[in-house]
Amino acid sequence: MSRKVTIPIGIGYGLTDIMGGGAFTVIGAWLLFYYTTFVGLSPIQAASIVGIARIVDAIVSLFMGSFTDHFYKNYFGKKFGRRRFFLLIGSPLMLVYALLWLNGMNYWFYLSVYLLFEIIAAMVLIPWETLPSEMTKDFNQRTKLSTCRMFLSAMGTFLATFIPGLLIGHFGENNPTAYLVNGLFFAVLFAVCIMVSYSVTWERALTPAMLADLDRAKSTDKHSVGDQLKRFGRLWIEYGSTLKIRAFRKHIAIYLLSFTAKDIFNTVFVFFCVYCLSVSASFAAGLLSLSIIGLPVTLLAGMAIIKYGPSRLYICGYTIMLVCLGALLAVYLNNPPAKVLMLYAIAITYQIGRCLLEFTPWNVFPFIPDIDEMVTKKRREGLFAAVMTFSRKTSVAIATFFVGVILQEGGFITGSAVQSPQAVTTIAMLLFIGTGGLLVLALCVALTFRLNKRTHTILVQDIERLKNNGDKRQVDPRTRAVVEDLTGYSYDKVWPDTVPEVAPATAPETA
Repeated sequence: MSRKVTIPIGIGYGLTDIMGGGAFTVIGAWLLFYYTTFVGLSPIQAASIVGIARIVDAIVSLFMGSFTDHFYKNYFGKKFGRRRFFLLIGSPLMLVYALLWLNGMNYWFYLSVYLLFEIIAAMVLIPWETLPSEMTKDFNQRTKLSTCRMFLSAMGTFLATFIPGLLIGHFGENNPTAYLVNGLFFAVLFAVCIMVSYSVTWERALTPAMLADLDRAKSTDKHSVGDQLKRFGRLWIEYGSTLKIRAFRKHIAIYLLSFTAKDIFNTVFVFFCVYCLSVSASFAAGLLSLSIIGLPVTLLAGMAIIKYGPSRLYICGYTIMLVCLGALLAVYLNNPPAKVLMLYAIAITYQIGRCLLEFTPWNVFPFIPDIDEMVTKKRREGLFAAVMTFSRKTSVAIATFFVGVILQEGGFITGSAVQSPQAVTTIAMLLFIGTGGLLVLALCVALTFRLNKRTHTILVQDIERLKNNGDKRQVDPRTRAVVEDLTGYSYDKVWPDTVPEVAPATAPETA
């Protein structure tokens, strides 16, 4: 915790989000289109691959966070780090990504490969997401890490839209080889990026509680099956306990609503461009590649979140995106002569809002475990990361499957260059009502979100005061109000005198 977070360290840490941002941008924008256009799957079949894989992966992800919280008891965790070990083994496994884009395979092949990739990605991303909390306590240094991360995520998003456009233009609109080459390029890139992140990051030293846990593990026999089942049951209680933290409830609601809105937009946008606006898939890729505007916006957002706080960034981002949706609707309904120029202008503006949408939640997340520590006296970064990942993957699975069902029921014909008026209207309504409705709901929650640099500093200072045997009765009214607002607990209930024992592992013990 005493090591300083420099810009090169932040860049090395953030490189993994080229995979986090890039892989799922390609999947969201192109996978359903590729499977329905070239592979011959129906919209429901294609959507079910994403839906089933992400539901299974969400369950795996739920256990991954707590597993890494306690992985320090394992030989590999002691040697390589309880979080970083999974980056080390995840790097070469990224090559599986290329198999998603093989042509001529059957439904079960694509489902199996996609399921495998989702599990590998969760194995990397969940422990990686906890590293800012591991590496420093300082708000500004954590913001530096998160800003570097989101800058590189924006770079990944740009590459994930720009490179497919180049390849489609080179190989031709109707050549599936473009998608395979794209998959191979990104698989190698992801593997290299994750290995760099492993090399430059570190973890906090074991706390006295962790050391005591290790001593207990050495001095006791393995627990019985009954004990393991009890621990398993207590683990579910722990997952539920994360939602008792008011700031986390609001954070996860904002995160799920806004990111699901973005997912629907990404999934439907290529269909919308090709069938509603009558432009090519490579032109759609060009519009998506304007996400490069996210690079400077991310740097500005890193400064703005310190000065203005997350809530104002949310409001700004959602407002921009809603205005852009209205402009797209106008283009769709009126088909103006300057359609191409208008689409570029709308796409550039939309990408500013999208960047703020993606940037803000992951800058907020590293501060949530500090709020939880005030309530529980524990560090549960992995648990919160797992709950976020589980919720996110469940929501995107449902949303993607929902899009597939609506497309098929709306009359979409697989492989057809021309769709019926009913199918075209269905695509347009999915884009506007699905995306816009969720953004409005996210905006309503964001208006009440009050975690920022000022309130976080007050919270952390009070935690340090209590750790140094400060008297809870001597808390000043301002601190009491901030703590109660962020935690959702009465101040008398936080920082308990005793800490109940919790489940130390998620499955068979790692000790």
